[in-house]
Amino acid sequence: MTRFKGFAVSVMGVWLSASVLAGAAMAAARTAEATQPPALENSVVKIFSTMRHPDPFKPWTKQAPSEVTGSGVVIEGRRILTNAHVVLYASQVQVQANAAGDKVSATVLAVAPGIDLALLQLDDPSFFDTHPPVARASKLPQIKDAVLAYGFPTGGSSLSITKGIVSRIEFVAYNYPVSGLRIQIDAAINPGNSGGPAFAGDKMIGLAFSRLGGDTQNIGYIIPNEEVDLFLKDIAGGHYVGKASMYDDLQTLENPALRDFLKLDKSVEGMVVHRPDKTDASYPLKEWDVITRIGDTPIDNQGMVKIDKDLRLHFSYMIQRLVKDDKLPLTVVRGGKTLKIELPVSAERPTLAADLHGEYPSYFVYGPIVFSRATRQFLSVFENNANLLRVLGFVKSPLVTRVFDTPTPDLEELVIISSPFFPHKLANGYSNPTGSVVSSVNGTPIKSLAHLVAVLRDLKDPFVTIEFGSRGGEALVFSRTAIMAATDDILTDNGVRAQGSPDMMAVWQPKQGN
Repeated sequence: MTRFKGFAVSVMGVWLSASVLAGAAMAAARTAEATQPPALENSVVKIFSTMRHPDPFKPWTKQAPSEVTGSGVVIEGRRILTNAHVVLYASQVQVQANAAGDKVSATVLAVAPGIDLALLQLDDPSFFDTHPPVARASKLPQIKDAVLAYGFPTGGSSLSITKGIVSRIEFVAYNYPVSGLRIQIDAAINPGNSGGPAFAGDKMIGLAFSRLGGDTQNIGYIIPNEEVDLFLKDIAGGHYVGKASMYDDLQTLENPALRDFLKLDKSVEGMVVHRPDKTDASYPLKEWDVITRIGDTPIDNQGMVKIDKDLRLHFSYMIQRLVKDDKLPLTVVRGGKTLKIELPVSAERPTLAADLHGEYPSYFVYGPIVFSRATRQFLSVFENNANLLRVLGFVKSPLVTRVFDTPTPDLEELVIISSPFFPHKLANGYSNPTGSVVSSVNGTPIKSLAHLVAVLRDLKDPFVTIEFGSRGGEALVFSRTAIMAATDDILTDNGVRAQGSPDMMAVWQPKQGN
């Protein structure tokens, strides 16, 4: 019998004081708490980065330091996952746990700007003793699933949690040439949320990375776990390769006249090859081929494949699931016959203007001129300048007409003058050459920046004549001895510590005394 009276209880004839009962209750609570899974908040961190981005127009230096904050999440292997744009070009990275006062120094283990993912390790691994990894869902969420987005957005210093639903799942372009899955959610995502996890239930479904700006509301995007897993698998060997892609020009098969032109049976659906990436005889795809299947999955006339009853994605999504040894199985209809082919695919499509991939640009200073390579970072400055693009188009600048061409032995990259002339009398009377693409030096066609440096190094002519690859404009002519003699003074006057980047100086120095 149990009887309540005053502050004592008799249980099975044993009298217990209220204090003993309270102590037992607290101990039981502690035991129960210890058996509960750790709070998700304990695995979300704030990231502090000090960044020094390259300056495409002053390749001998870096932009001023900028302080950036973002979010991250603890994953297996005592690592922290975040976005590439949170730590790219970071000279210092620190991590702070939720509700903690101290910061822990971190090192970037791997970074993939294309898919916007990065991995960190901490200088003090004991941090992970009290901050466990989160569990990640193995499947994509369903449309309308409830989502919680965790992170440290602007507007406060403590952890923020916003609630919403999964609105849309698509396979879209990220950063050229990379495409990937993207989940749209209506939970609020703001600057600082980047790299923070999104949860459905108690499992992470992806990583926040951007939001749609302008007049839109409640449109945020997360990188799903499938992309995260591909990234982690890729870097397991110690080197990030990237995601394989197709680079052929394709078009839909929706127009009736196009179907009649190709003499296709009504049962044939797929994508039409408008222009193959390569035209040599050994390349498996030909113009007017109709790609009907990727692996065993049929492709419809809009280029979509059915993933489940409520989800259709662009067929290129299947590349990351099917590619093996850089080969992709496809079924095509060619001239009324069905063929199975294996298409070679790759993670990178070389162009005449490459991406810096987290590196700093190469350069070479010759008198008052700064030579560099055309890069996507350099070109990005022009993208939102319609007037400048029109001018470049009018003069037929290779920065417009040839930038996405495939390199050849005769032209490996576009060499540009990246900056205005350094102030010097040698440049008197010449126009600002910034953005001009070098075509030749003393009549020798220039195929790369290293080749240009070698040509300048080996010149014996009394004059240096530089021609450009645009219509109109002017040639630059200098006295070779005068420009060589002026270079050191120009470097000193403008605070430039080295005549060229290390790779270019390795080309220049062996015969510098000419």
